[in-house]
Order: sequence, then structure tokens, then C-alpha cells
Amino acid sequence: MVQIAVLVIASLITFTAGYVAYSRYLSQFVELDEEAETPAHKYEDGQEYVPAKKSVLLGHHYSSIAGGAPIVGPITAGAAFGWLPAIAWIAIGNPLMGAVHDFMSLSASVRHEGKSIGYIVGEYVGERGKDMLLWFAFLTIILVIAVFALVVGVVFDAYPSSATASMIYITLALLFGVYLYQLDLPFLPGAVAFVALVFGGVWVGLQFPIALVDTGSHAADTVYLLGDAAAWNWLPLSEAQNPNVAAWVPVILVYGFVASVLPVWVLLQPRDFLTSSLLYVGVGGMLLGVLVATVMGLFGGGFSVAFSGTTYTSLQTNLPAFLGFNSALGPLFPFLFVTIACGTISGFHSLVSSGTTAKQLDRETDARDIGYGAMLGEGLLATTAVAALAIIGTTNFGSGLAGALANFPAGGAVMLGAGFGIPTAAGAAFIGLVFVSFLLTSTDTAVRLGRYMFEEIIGTPETSVEQATTNRYVNAGILQCIPAYLLVASGQWASLWPLFGSANQTLAALALLAATLWLANWDDSKQLLSTGVPLVLMLAVTLTALLWIGLYRAPTSLLAADGLVNQISFVVQIIISLTLVYLAASLAKIGYDNIKKARGSLPEGAMPSDD
Repeated sequence: MVQIAVLVIASLITFTAGYVAYSRYLSQFVELDEEAETPAHKYEDGQEYVPAKKSVLLGHHYSSIAGGAPIVGPITAGAAFGWLPAIAWIAIGNPLMGAVHDFMSLSASVRHEGKSIGYIVGEYVGERGKDMLLWFAFLTIILVIAVFALVVGVVFDAYPSSATASMIYITLALLFGVYLYQLDLPFLPGAVAFVALVFGGVWVGLQFPIALVDTGSHAADTVYLLGDAAAWNWLPLSEAQNPNVAAWVPVILVYGFVASVLPVWVLLQPRDFLTSSLLYVGVGGMLLGVLVATVMGLFGGGFSVAFSGTTYTSLQTNLPAFLGFNSALGPLFPFLFVTIACGTISGFHSLVSSGTTAKQLDRETDARDIGYGAMLGEGLLATTAVAALAIIGTTNFGSGLAGALANFPAGGAVMLGAGFGIPTAAGAAFIGLVFVSFLLTSTDTAVRLGRYMFEEIIGTPETSVEQATTNRYVNAGILQCIPAYLLVASGQWASLWPLFGSANQTLAALALLAATLWLANWDDSKQLLSTGVPLVLMLAVTLTALLWIGLYRAPTSLLAADGLVNQISFVVQIIISLTLVYLAASLAKIGYDNIKKARGSLPEGAMPSDD
């Protein structure tokens, strides 16, 4: 067994080296200029283009990118392959690939008037390339919605107290929005009061845990809203998970739909502030808990923390370092990399970096801390996820890899208990709330981004069909949430999450392509290795994974599937994975031709047409 502190310190060392040395080099390489006028100043309009202090923008950016995926991915990969491959990919890949991706996406957007990655691609390869990238991102969004709805259902089933706390949290976010924007009351006292109430919601959750369906697996004091499981066995997912999880999933999708069509001041903005508060306390508390307990142990201090019938007297790994090259997810290459996904590199971040963040950057030099530094912070979140899984070990995997997700609140409770003496029941409920708050944020933000992308694809609606598809209710509900439910209804977590990770990391490769196109067309003297090497590696990994899913796994599962819903889910997986391969390969070919032309190795006029 290995001390958990070793995992944490390993990531801290590589992250520190990356920030001190590599991010400094990249800042000089793209010639960040503290005196240059950023889009936030040039186009300041009080709405979208608004200069923000670095500390404020860092908080916004971090809370936007640090969703549920850097928890889900590392835990799922660790449960499949062991903690060592997971922590190694996070510690090495994050500073060399993920942080580079985020920094370059932000810097490229700032140099292109704060425009999106899709716009940047279109700038160099035309409208066809731009539309292909937007379609790719839209399909990826559907996968995000599907997998996060399932994960929330799994966590709510494992920790009903977190379900109660989450309901209170959403209610408080709505009230905080009214407090700020309708009543126009002062921010600071309101922020203090509402954050305190969110933490109070954890206590309420412990007193009144809520589940939708009684499966006979919850504590005696659990409140059931829909009655006994026998009446709900017909729900899709009931067999793959259980009726309670199956009932929660459509509720979460309805929440995502409603939240995505509300004005941003009603829920999104106040909720993001409350989420960031949970983020700092939760992740910081877990990391500090490990370090405090370790230091206490070095000086003869000890602890005894009991959770679910197990007593922990040391923070050591209880999960094997390596579980083999094959798993329920598939072979280690490529599925370790696409499963960890956002903990190391995430295409979703390019949408944030080139979306809201680039329009608020006060000085170009702030991009180093916000672009590169925030991704390292997400890597620390991923590290805590692996550490939590390693502490609990191989218990609570009763529902397969999805069941391993319940180990994040459990491991977090042990960390908080070891370092600060916090009761494990309260610690698990709080970390469960932290986990779910990330997931809910990611879910409804994804639906909202999907609406924006589809509207950009359509442009100005000219037909009745185009007008209908750009309607926010039709787009969010019919084009996004319903396909997401068809995907998740099969309950095949082991295939669904890798499909999402493959799509998301292919999007990251395409964002790196956009940055490489920018560099290649900017100056012949600019080296292309910093973005080109991660681009090639990620395309190799992700296209292999998508082809494996589309040509082997999903067709095999389709032939063995029982029930129409399961069969439809696998058909949708085949269509999405092969469509993503086509879009990514086509974009890569178009981008490669542009780079060759920009560097003088392609004859004039040999570029593909923009039709």
C-alpha cells in the first residue's frame, strides 16, 4: 500500500514545474503583451465584453470548467485500470497537454477579437470547416447531458442526503438571483448569508434524506416521494441500475431543460457563485485533509475514522496500483486516456476559454494564470477523485463502474475526518453535494451551449423548420434532452462514458488544430510542436476509441441487446461515433492542407474549396 499523500504530492510537483517553467515559455512564445488592448477593452459593452480583475475572472473560469467530468473520469478509469495509470496520466498529461490546450485556446481567441474556436477555424479553412466543428461540438454536448444525468442519479441513490441538500441548493440559487437582480440588495451580506444557508442545507439533508423510489437499500429515515420499487420497475434503467436511479434520470433531464431556457440571472449566475464556494471548500478541504493527516502521522499523531463499517487509521491506497490492460471499458489504450478525459485535457474548456473568458480578459498576460493555471486546478480536482477512490478501494462496486462513483463522497468524508475530525456522515453528504453541484452545473450549461451552437450553425432562420429547430424550447428539449435520454436509457455506463470522453477529447484535438492554424499562419518562425504534438497524439487516441466503439463495441452490444430502448441506444451510439470520426478526420485533413500551404509546401490554389 502507498500513502495517499504520494499521489497528491506527485501531481503538485509536476503541476508546479509546468506552471513555473512551461507556462512562462508559452507566454513569451505567443508574445503576450501587458500593454496591448484586449477585446474586453476594445469592444466593452457592459454585457459580454467587460474587463474583469484577474482574481474574479479566474474564479469564474475555474468554476465554469471544473464540472463533474474531472471527478467521474478519473474515478471510472481508476476503478477499471488501477490508481497508478490514472494518476500518471493526470500528473504528466495535464501540464503538457491540457493546460497548453486551455492557454492556447484563450490566447488565440483574444488575438481574434474574443471570437470562438469555431470562428478561428473558419478564419483559416472557411465556413465549411467552421460548421463541421460546430456540429462536432453539438453532438458532444448531447453525450455530456446523457452521462451527467446518469451520474447524478447514481450519486442521489447512494447518498439520499445529498439529494435533499441539492434541492435546497438549487432553491437558494433561485432566491439569491431574486435577491441580487430583482431586489437589488447588497452583494456581500447576501453572499455570506446564502453560502451559509447552502452549508446548512447539508445538515437538513442528514435529517431528511430523500429518494424517489423505495428499493429497500436506504436508511430507515429516508423519505420516499414515489413509493415502492414494484410500481416503477418498468422505467428504462431499472434493471441496469435500479428503479430509484431510473426515476432520478428523467428528473435531472427536465431540470437541465428548464434551467437552460431560463434567463441567466434567474439561476445560472447565482448558482455558479454558490458552486465556486463549494468548489474551493470541498477540493481544498480534501487536499488539506490528506496533508494534515500525513504531517500529524509523521509526528506521532493518529486518527481513527469509521465509515460504512470500515475503520481507517491511515490514509493509504486500498485499491491495486494496476488492474490489468483490459477492463469493462476496453483496452488500456485508448480507453484510459479518453475515460479520464477532463482531468487531463478537455475540449469543453476551449468553448469556455473562447466564449466568455476571452471577452473579459483585462490584460493579455492574465491568460497565463487563467488559461494555464486554472487547468492545473482542475488537475488537482482529478487527483482528489483518484485519491478518494484509492482510499475506499474495491468496495461499493455493486452496480459496476457506475457504482464506483459513490466512492468520491466516501473517500472525501474519510479525508475530511482524518485531517479535521469532521463526522463522516456530514462529510459524505457535503462532498456528495459538491459532486452533484458540479454535475448539475455542467448539465444545464451544456444544454444552453448546445442551443447557442445550433443557432450559430443555422444562422438566420429562413424556413419554418429552421425557425422551429432554433426555438429554445424545441432545441433544448427535442434536439438535446430526448436524444440524451435515449442514449442513457440502456444503462451501459461502460460504453457511454468512453464515447463521451472520446468525443470531448477529439474536440480538444480540434481546438489544438485551431491554435496550430493560428501559429502557422501568424509567423513562419513559430514552432508548431507545442500544439502539434498534443494534436497528433489526441487524434490517434480518440479516433481509435471512436472507431472501436462504432465498429466493434456498439454493434456487438446491439446484436445482444434486449428491448427496443436498449437497441435504439446502441444504434445512436454507432451513428454518433462514426459521424464524429468523419467530421474530425475531414477537419484534420483540411487543417493539414492549410498548414502546408501556410508554410510554403503546398502549391497555390491547391487548398480545398470552401463549398
